Amino acid sequence: MLSKAVTGIPDGGSYEPKWDGFRSIWFKDGDDVKFGSRNERPLTRYFPELVEAAIAELPDRCVVDGEIVIATDDGLDFDALQLRMHPAASRVRLLAQQTPASFIAFDLLALGDDDYTGRPFTERRAALVAALADCRPPIHLTPATTDVDVARRWFEEFEGAGLDGVVAKPVDGTYQPDKRVMFKVKHQRTADCVVAGYRLHKSGDDAIGSLMLGLYREDGALASVGVIGAFPMATRRQLFTELQALRTTFDGHPWNWAAGHDTAAPASARGAGSRWNAGKSLSFVPLRPERVVEVRYDHMEGDRFRHLPQFNRWRPDREPRSCTYAQLEVPATFDLRDIIPGLGS
Repeated sequence: MLSKAVTGIPDGGSYEPKWDGFRSIWFKDGDDVKFGSRNERPLTRYFPELVEAAIAELPDRCVVDGEIVIATDDGLDFDALQLRMHPAASRVRLLAQQTPASFIAFDLLALGDDDYTGRPFTERRAALVAALADCRPPIHLTPATTDVDVARRWFEEFEGAGLDGVVAKPVDGTYQPDKRVMFKVKHQRTADCVVAGYRLHKSGDDAIGSLMLGLYREDGALASVGVIGAFPMATRRQLFTELQALRTTFDGHPWNWAAGHDTAAPASARGAGSRWNAGKSLSFVPLRPERVVEVRYDHMEGDRFRHLPQFNRWRPDREPRSCTYAQLEVPATFDLRDIIPGLGS
């Protein structure tokens, strides 16, 4: 069951924190345990510590919807979670010890022989609370409330622990796979960023696929913070034409990531490894960092945008060097264990 974005927390729902991890449905039948992703990708082999926990802690036969997260003293760590998706079994076992994951359960689809998907959420929630009453870490039950004022407080406070926002569920709604019947409320902010390069569109035409964004650090270095790429095709072609005047070489460019590694490669083929997909080519065309764009974003993951930001408007009035991290709103730190006692232990 999916969610659709709304701009405010609606009245009359059941509210939960929005966890920033891997959405996963867990299937358990005795010692047979399987974890599936939202896109039906198998996740079981990557989290052996959670397989053991599911066998030991969950009811003998059940289907549970929730989120796999990695909790640290500094909040949720999505980058560490991403690294758990490693093809080597030996590396998977090592990471299970070094960065153990947790599971946050938030819905019950089946218990024993009973199918709960046709029941209202209030009934599913009560059954989930009872089914997980004796569960120990790393399996946890998400907090929930029907008090909209509490939900608004969660929305403001929990971001400091790395959470995404708040989810609202209709209290009498049934579980509807692939339907956007839940509501998610996420923080929306803007930032002025420098455009320092582009990647070509996959069509192979003279069109922009994505623009590479940067922010200046205190030491004057331009850091890569993410990309924007949701443009109509006509805009992609127009941008390609406009940006040719800013094309440059990697010599002296702030993102000459391949310097000293593959100097025989043409400048346009140089790039850095993807933080999401180690095998994905991130070659790009370097631009002089002279153009500024305002983007919309929800929150940061370290020094980068956590999710893809969205184009807002061009800022010809802004000096590129003024686009620094200092403009970003930094949420107050919040301890994950104040949300769920024992999370990460």
